[in-house]
Amino acid sequence: MAKRDYYEVLGVNRDADGDAIKKAYRRLAMKFHPDRNSDDPEAEEKFKEASEAYEVLSDDQKRGAYDRFGHAGVDQNAGGGQGGFEGSFGDIFGDVFGDIFGGGGRSRGGPQRGADLRYSLQLDLEQAVRGDKIEIRVPILAGCEDCKGTGAKAGTSPTTCPDCKGAGQVRVSQGFFTLQQTCPRCRGQGRMITDPCRSCHGAGRVEKRKTLSVRIPPGVDSEDRIRLSGEGEAGPMGGPAGDLYVQVEVRPHAIFARDGRDLHCEVPISYSDAALGGELEVPTLDGRVKLKIPAGTQTGKMFRLRGKGVVPVRGGGPGDLLCRVAVETPVNLTPRQREILEELRSSMKQGGEKHSPKETSWFKGVKDFFDGLTS
Repeated sequence: MAKRDYYEVLGVNRDADGDAIKKAYRRLAMKFHPDRNSDDPEAEEKFKEASEAYEVLSDDQKRGAYDRFGHAGVDQNAGGGQGGFEGSFGDIFGDVFGDIFGGGGRSRGGPQRGADLRYSLQLDLEQAVRGDKIEIRVPILAGCEDCKGTGAKAGTSPTTCPDCKGAGQVRVSQGFFTLQQTCPRCRGQGRMITDPCRSCHGAGRVEKRKTLSVRIPPGVDSEDRIRLSGEGEAGPMGGPAGDLYVQVEVRPHAIFARDGRDLHCEVPISYSDAALGGELEVPTLDGRVKLKIPAGTQTGKMFRLRGKGVVPVRGGGPGDLLCRVAVETPVNLTPRQREILEELRSSMKQGGEKHSPKETSWFKGVKDFFDGLTS
């Protein structure tokens, strides 16, 4: 019987990329897998047909020969159909499905790297800007000192699993093909412990708290991470430790808010200073500086103090300190103070727009708005 076109078998266009071909094969293999269709004698042939098509179209060299010469161009490379195909099926199926059917072909035995850990560290703004050195205590899985991470009692050592010979996986025949699956005896470890360590009960790792010294570089900000190499969890079976990532979180500050390299603060000023002008002392992270307030300053006016911000951890010049003025309304007035303000209000009303240009223009805009609604 003549073979069907491989692109037709997988249901893809001739210009399909590798991901599309792999996805199509996965869908068909799941649909026609013999284990799922034991009562359908045609499923095995369809499954085999899809796998043969994938073997050719997933290989650039074979696909090129097939595109030029059709089946005749790949019969020799593919081994003439069934005979040549079976020899490489285990690798093809494992590459596409991984551990879904126990495949993958990757040895699990031997030491493995430990997991990376994350530690959230809260800092004051001053610590983040200037840098600091802080000690932290981190709960981790550390290598057992009694067995040196092997899991076996002192004086003994693990033995190689007799079923998988240390590979961590065994081959299982299912019908016309062979699959690899995790060794059931050693559970993929490739070794067995007959006399486990009493301290770690054969795990090779124990829970403990480790004290570490963390150097905080100047200029760090929230969401920055500091990597401590080799300070994560110890690896299973004596494997190397992972890393510890210290995640920085800067606490809110009572005066300053940070925006990148710039700092922001709100400066309250009195009604009289805003009207007459004056000089204020403004806090910075380096101390106090004097800020001149011109006469007639309004709420929301922004003053920039250059170079009084933050030097970023990744380099560059310092940012600025942006001071936003907030005019404070006087409270708890004495009778005399109220009398003075009443006199001031009366005299200012006579000046109109001259003294309150924004107020005059705003009320004019309101009047025009309502006039427009009634017209």
